[in-house]
Amino acid sequence: MRYICFILCLFCVPVKANNFGDMPLEQQYAMEYITALTKHDYKSLRYFYDRDTVFYDKTANVTYTGRRHILEFFSRAHAGVLEYSLDIEHMYNAGSLVVIIGNYRLRGPGEQFGKPGKIIDIAVPGVTTLKFNMSKKRVEEHQDLMDYQTMADQLSTQ
Repeated sequence: MRYICFILCLFCVPVKANNFGDMPLEQQYAMEYITALTKHDYKSLRYFYDRDTVFYDKTANVTYTGRRHILEFFSRAHAGVLEYSLDIEHMYNAGSLVVIIGNYRLRGPGEQFGKPGKIIDIAVPGVTTLKFNMSKKRVEEHQDLMDYQTMADQLSTQ
């Protein structure tokens, strides 16, 4: 649970941070989507995509279009993953565009990263942008900009 510290007359008073209900609707959709993605909840993810949805990992120069192709990609990418989460440092939106800055944390088999027989644990800094069709509650575009150099540095020590 996050706490915000306010200084009032030299006292520090913990106050709960906003919950989903206090966020703009676009950010609420983003949190629902990221939760489904990191929990590998492909049944829920199906409802966020349609045949025109685009996933683009700009740093890796990889693009997938359409529900089926995006779900197949995530299914392959997450194969055997033991833990997957996004630690959000900052999130904001401009209309239906939501920008998320944070660290994707991954713990899983090293085979996908050239470390067979090992369990790897990495935190990859990145920026995720999500553009929503608000009337349909669908993701029109999911774009990732990931710091793969930091990931490579972390993998070299494991």
